[in-house]
Amino acid sequence: MPPQLALILTLGFIFFLFRRDRREQPNVTSALWIPIWWTLITCSREVNEWLELFGLPGGGGSLEEGTPVNRLFYLAMIAAGFNVLRKRWVRVSELARNNAWLTVFLVYAFLSVFWSDFTFVSLKRWIKVLGHPIMALIILTEPDPQEAVVRLIKRCGYVLLPVSVLFVKYYPEHGRGFDNWTGAAYNTGITTDKNLLGINCLILGYVLIWQLIKTLQLPKSKERRDELALCGVLLWMNFWLFFISDSKTPLVALLLGCAVLYFVGLRWVNRRMIGFYFVASALVAVVAQTVFGVYEIALGLLGREANLTDRTRVWADCLKVDINPLFGTGFESFWMGERLEAMWALWNFHPNQAHNGYLETYLNLGLVGLFLLLALILATYGKACRSLYTDLNWGRFRLGFLVAIVVYNWTEAAFKCTHPIFFFFYVIALDVPVRRLVGPAEEPFEELSELEAAPTEGPRTTNLRPA
Repeated sequence: MPPQLALILTLGFIFFLFRRDRREQPNVTSALWIPIWWTLITCSREVNEWLELFGLPGGGGSLEEGTPVNRLFYLAMIAAGFNVLRKRWVRVSELARNNAWLTVFLVYAFLSVFWSDFTFVSLKRWIKVLGHPIMALIILTEPDPQEAVVRLIKRCGYVLLPVSVLFVKYYPEHGRGFDNWTGAAYNTGITTDKNLLGINCLILGYVLIWQLIKTLQLPKSKERRDELALCGVLLWMNFWLFFISDSKTPLVALLLGCAVLYFVGLRWVNRRMIGFYFVASALVAVVAQTVFGVYEIALGLLGREANLTDRTRVWADCLKVDINPLFGTGFESFWMGERLEAMWALWNFHPNQAHNGYLETYLNLGLVGLFLLLALILATYGKACRSLYTDLNWGRFRLGFLVAIVVYNWTEAAFKCTHPIFFFFYVIALDVPVRRLVGPAEEPFEELSELEAAPTEGPRTTNLRPA
């Protein structure tokens, strides 16, 4: 097929999907487009890269400073999101009270800016990271937060998946790349990195499988059949891209997350014993590794070596760098200046992360920051378990996604900057008090009684009216 015809058919398919989406009249507001645009950019290419792809000037920049057009985009998204939350009367004091560990983590990250060698750059990166909770709060304060999550993923999938297929098959100059050191070819799709393509497949695949499970629970109807067909087509493209991306960490994280998603939904599973199931599974894994060496066997089946493609050597080199072990180098500051030059002198592929989310946190925020991150993960686990009692579908979604995120960060660093995984971590980590609008979306929230305004263990439907 000629590339021009493939382009026309792809654009027609995307138009059809969005037209179908609009006809369904989902219970979401137009404000959802803000986190949608945020997700589309963080899951594909930076704004300057899109401009350059279309032959427009993207503006110069550096690794530390970035580019002006990208800064303008993120600042505009954060400002627009903040304005939406202001109109919805989302109160910082209540959010801090209901999400104590998350608040402490963000405050400590802000304080670490002041002992960074690059204070201004570190501060700008911290402000950019604030976009994640702001976008998550827009989703969680929608009329139906669960529908908002699904609708966000669908609308992003309508673009990310077809365009990735188009770029790989018909525009290889945009959808493929070559390793600078080995010369090996790899597929990137709509992104500029095969790992980011795998991340997209992890996020899209998990939410679409969750939606597929929920749809199967509905009574038979034309709407149910159409929704199953849509999920099937999107998942087919998703797993085809997974296969050609050769990105194993996201695949393993997706499989484990979906295993938890399915297991928790079984009728015979005792929700009060979720912690016991996790501990028992960990013990079985330890015994299996001790007796049979299943870790090395699993890596072999995945086509990976025991050193995780030299990741373990990178970890060792990172730990040799002289930093303050208690407080680290400052927020997002390790991979800059002399430390970056030293690491690049050791490694030809020029790493810009530790390829381990927990080690990355230690390097930037020290043992204090690592402790706060682990406490935040445990707090999110507790919220997910409690939400199983109020809303099983949302509780299992949070728990499975948390497992996927924890596993993914073993070989990749996702608790950083505008990483898409970090964004969805905020989606499952935040608890938002129930509020009710007394008028249009721009009018204040009606105060609820003390009992009604208690923090939720998961998103509940509000009376916000869709725009």
